[in-house]
Amino acid sequence: MKIVLYQPQQSNKAVTGQSSYDMLPLEMIHVAGWPVKDGHDVVLVDGSLYDQEEAHDRVLAECDGASILGVTGILGWQVTDGYELAKKVRDRHPSVRRVIGGWFTSVKPELHLQDGVFEISVQGQGEVAFRELVEAIATGSDLEEISGLCLWRDNALHTTAHRSVVGWAEMTEPAWDLIDFRPYREGQLRAQSPNDFLRMASPPWIGKKKPYVGITYFSSFGCPEPCTFCCSPLVTDRRWKAIEADRVLDDLEMLHDRWGGYDVVRFHDANFGVNQKRTRAFAEGMLSRGLEKKFGWNAFLETYSINNYDPETLDACAASGYYIAEVGAETGDQETMDSIGKPIKGEDNYEAIVKLYQRGIRSSVTFIIGMPGESESSMLKTLDQARRIQYSCPNSSVHVFPFRPIPGTPLYDESIKLGFEEPTDIHDWGDIGQYHLHQTWNIIPEPVLKKLSRLNHYGSVYKGVARKRNGLFEAAAKWRMKTGNWSLPIDAKMFGIVNDIENKLFPENKINKDMFDEAIG
Repeated sequence: MKIVLYQPQQSNKAVTGQSSYDMLPLEMIHVAGWPVKDGHDVVLVDGSLYDQEEAHDRVLAECDGASILGVTGILGWQVTDGYELAKKVRDRHPSVRRVIGGWFTSVKPELHLQDGVFEISVQGQGEVAFRELVEAIATGSDLEEISGLCLWRDNALHTTAHRSVVGWAEMTEPAWDLIDFRPYREGQLRAQSPNDFLRMASPPWIGKKKPYVGITYFSSFGCPEPCTFCCSPLVTDRRWKAIEADRVLDDLEMLHDRWGGYDVVRFHDANFGVNQKRTRAFAEGMLSRGLEKKFGWNAFLETYSINNYDPETLDACAASGYYIAEVGAETGDQETMDSIGKPIKGEDNYEAIVKLYQRGIRSSVTFIIGMPGESESSMLKTLDQARRIQYSCPNSSVHVFPFRPIPGTPLYDESIKLGFEEPTDIHDWGDIGQYHLHQTWNIIPEPVLKKLSRLNHYGSVYKGVARKRNGLFEAAAKWRMKTGNWSLPIDAKMFGIVNDIENKLFPENKINKDMFDEAIG
């Protein structure tokens, strides 16, 4: 059979601009692995390479003579883009079976199935389920016999038997041959690529704000943590299945040779560092193979993993080119931390980021404020911990995001009880994807928002993001970051005035001053 796979656009380009070209269509090449090996004709279209109209036109053309359209998606613009594409395929090629998989449909399958735009929703881990689904469609077998599916029957959602998470030994190699890497390389080497949406910071050996070539890679599936704000516990059953370090290294060497080299590997694992032995084996394998001379890497590490790792493991990570650690710090208040289920205590977040900083590893640290029932005091403790981390580790990037309810989580159910009105139209789910850009519901007190704005302002000035020099404004910001004193922000007001004057005199050096205007009100 002919199977057409569509990776929806990573973001709405009309709002965010071009998404980062290192975001490879990993989901699609993983589910394509078995059908390709079984002899089916598989075509992949990555929507992020094109404008939406061209991407959809390419899929519609490929669906001529196809039997299956497969689409994936996480909460955000991918939901809207994938849905609109499938609707066009239904109208033009009604005989093509339309299948949706991914995180969002695993918790909200009815939104994809209730109007007939999609016929089948694959729940959770999709590689083996999709293989069985393809064979069932090819042979005309009953889909009810396949576990891990949602179907629409008699005007109601029907779920087949639960499918357990399996390890990588039960899956075949991703269909890397479906990726033509040339447009990804060319996109990343554009002069403006450092400003692309979702782009990671340039590695230090290349230089700030300079183009580089990167790839993304899955080395594990799932996460063992019980976090109440995350849908992973529901979707993955808190299982964590990882590829052994040597196989990961073999893959990365192979892809480096095949694609003419790259500078960075971005691991898209939900939780890369669960097993210290594997992390150390990977880092030491990078060193023993000399791969640290070819490319660096970044990955998500939990606070408790960093603190529980042997110093030698962290040293090996730093030496092997680990240049950005993504860390979910979540909150600076112990009571709130206990309520979300993470085993982080006291000063664990601070100590973990300092350990990375001492080794030259940059951290991208995320906090959440405004969780259901969270007190103003709790939010302020989070801001204070974020401030102290940013002051002590100026190479880090500390982000405090407003809470956004995620379907399939305990905190989502709690949010509904507290008055959150969930979207009923699938397009609305696509529109609220970039939750860190705004509050989804207004539960953060104004004094907290003002202190968050000041934190963003002074943190940026302190780190030298705002200006490429060290003057009075930077000295004042350093003092404020050290003391946590945000009162009488005269220096912030003066910064705004000076910035306006400099932008007029030297427009070529103009910076985005929105956050400074926001900080001073």
